[in-house]
Amino acid sequence: MKMSLPERKTGISRVIAATRDSLRGLSLAARTEEAFKQECLLFVLLAPLGAWLGETEIEKILLVGVLVIVLIVELLNTAVEAVVDRVGAEFNELSRQAKDLGSAAVFLSLVYVIFTWLAILIF
Repeated sequence: MKMSLPERKTGISRVIAATRDSLRGLSLAARTEEAFKQECLLFVLLAPLGAWLGETEIEKILLVGVLVIVLIVELLNTAVEAVVDRVGAEFNELSRQAKDLGSAAVFLSLVYVIFTWLAILIF
């Protein structure tokens, strides 16, 4: 059975639909993705600490903002993995590369957290 595309929404109904879709995606990730759950826990623990330890508003924004970046990158990595898995279950070098590149992006975002926190809090 082939599904037809939904009709395009405009104006405020588009904003409402996009918000609903985004919340559904966040909920899905929170329920099903172990890495996202771990990174959310990291956020819940470190965001208040960053807001408290930052001396200026900019420092506070940076300390918390880099944690948000990790969540964003993890969601994008999860989306890439879902698309790759949708295409096929058999091994394909390009599929492996796509997954590895997504993983590398998450890794770099975590390194950025460490670098930012060290730069602000120690140096």
